[in-house]
Amino acid sequence: MISLNNITLMRGTQTLIRDASVLLSSGQRTGIIGRNGSGKTSLFKALAGEIQLEQGEIELPNGLRTVSMAQETPASDRTAIEFVIDSHTEFRVLEAKIKVAEAGHDDALLVRLHAAMEELGAYDIKNQAEQLLSGLGFDTEQFSRTVGEFSGGWRVRLNLAAALMRPSDLLMLDEPTNHLDLEATVWLEQWLRGYRGTILVISHDRTFLDAVIDHVISLESGSLALYRGNYSAYERQRAERMALQAALYEKQQRRRGEIEDFVRRFKAKASKARQAQSRLKELDRMQDIAPAHADSPFRFSFPAVEADSGYLMQINKLAFGFDKPLVDKVTFSIRGDSRFGLLGFNGSGKSTLLKVLSGSLKQMAGEMIPAKKMRIGYFAQHQVDELDQTATPVATIQALAKKDPALKATEQVIRDYLGGFDFRGSRVDECIEHFSGGEKARLALAKVAWERPNLLLLDEPTNHLDLEMVHALTVALQEFEGAVVIVSHDRHLLANTVDEFYSIHKGHFAEFDGDLADYERWLARYNELEASPQAAESNLGADNSAADKKAQRQQAAARREQLAPLRKQVKALENQMEKLQTRLDKIESQLGDEAIYAEKNKAKLAELVKEQGSVKAELGSVEEQWLEYQEALEAAL
Repeated sequence: MISLNNITLMRGTQTLIRDASVLLSSGQRTGIIGRNGSGKTSLFKALAGEIQLEQGEIELPNGLRTVSMAQETPASDRTAIEFVIDSHTEFRVLEAKIKVAEAGHDDALLVRLHAAMEELGAYDIKNQAEQLLSGLGFDTEQFSRTVGEFSGGWRVRLNLAAALMRPSDLLMLDEPTNHLDLEATVWLEQWLRGYRGTILVISHDRTFLDAVIDHVISLESGSLALYRGNYSAYERQRAERMALQAALYEKQQRRRGEIEDFVRRFKAKASKARQAQSRLKELDRMQDIAPAHADSPFRFSFPAVEADSGYLMQINKLAFGFDKPLVDKVTFSIRGDSRFGLLGFNGSGKSTLLKVLSGSLKQMAGEMIPAKKMRIGYFAQHQVDELDQTATPVATIQALAKKDPALKATEQVIRDYLGGFDFRGSRVDECIEHFSGGEKARLALAKVAWERPNLLLLDEPTNHLDLEMVHALTVALQEFEGAVVIVSHDRHLLANTVDEFYSIHKGHFAEFDGDLADYERWLARYNELEASPQAAESNLGADNSAADKKAQRQQAAARREQLAPLRKQVKALENQMEKLQTRLDKIESQLGDEAIYAEKNKAKLAELVKEQGSVKAELGSVEEQWLEYQEALEAAL
């Protein structure tokens, strides 16, 4: 049992937590959430005894083994495998004692020490360390590289592996999924599900939290509010509580309406039955949770672009990499309404592909044919490092505004725009060098959005963002009517903003036939499939260059002829859905007019309400037919 009794915690002159109490049971798995700067990391440091409380006390059980994930790792000559094993201090102590006993030929002591090693399970420790490193994305060749050879992101992974390696009763992880790819994030979830101690975790990845935690502590206005259930349960409970506050009700309804609008747009444009069904479930959840974020300080959108389903870029036989190609024979098209998610293990080439598409890295072969109307907005993983640290948010956006005088962006317009990213008051005039990682990431996103792109290339855009900002970004991407290509380990963001997935696996680029749940199942089977490469490759769409091309073309022609009636029916239903939706929008516009509720219009109102119900029912029926035909089409492909 861990007890926080009437604690007050300050940072400088700012009070983060005031007179708060909470009780954590043994084995409880708790997510610590709150906006950036609310005190989450400081609370961790207080629990670890690294900083002092202003008042109150924290009671921990005697002998509790507490492990927290280090945030920084200095360069050293220790190899990666040695660094991880070093964190198991009991093993290293016994190891040192054995060396001394061997040097002194103390056989009696050696017997006792080896028995202690056996009890510790020490002879399996190297294997454990290797499994941790492999799970977090390290190749076996990297095990022997020194810590100093790794970049900052990879050192974060080493810190995480070291924390997981050390025996503990209380495991505290601060943003463990930062710098992890989707594959490593899924592995970490599985590892934590098997952990038998108490977990405290800070994370902005709601899907990760849902899989790992059973309680939430929310830092709200200086207090600690405890909720039962995972993150989704917290959102539902918070939405219900907030709904009791009349001032927030209107904001909740407006937020819900925005998501509903996107659901309607998606239904008319969805292209694949299985993915469509998965996406609709996610969007239904978005409608339910939107009210929980009605008081979010973040409110922004990507400037409107002309809706267009024409081509923005055609990619033909592209090869890219550095000394030699990582991937070749990449051929696909980006349309004005394309929404792609890129899947693949770390190092497979996802980020490199985005760099090539953005023009910041030259391809090694092949061609990219852009449309004249294409405007790219590129958010790179390390975008925050490219900000002018001596500038202010206002000056940063002003520099962009000068490139397009036609916008007539006054300073007030810029300040209002930055307010949507929660840069308000004097904060917009402060130097960027003093900003947190989350604030810098928000400003980098603001730069991308300001340039009015119609093609967004986003590489891990949620790194350093808190949950409220991730939600705002998700809604903004839903409202965006241009094309989107995303690399992200945030499955909630992917599930709610993209329609199709492409994978890069062992040098092959191919469409992934399935949704994120299918991809997670594939990951779970990956080790088994590795023993049968043909099965693994076929699942991700391997190159079939050895097949008879002529026979393939004949089969493809026959399949197109067979599928033509299904495609025709799907198109007809999509047109019918669009007409019904237009009709419903017109009715609801009329119902939104106050004049219709006057006594003299009573009959007209009754007629409109009746027509609204009829059109909704018809639209629902057509949507069901559309999904059935899409399923049939999907099964035939």
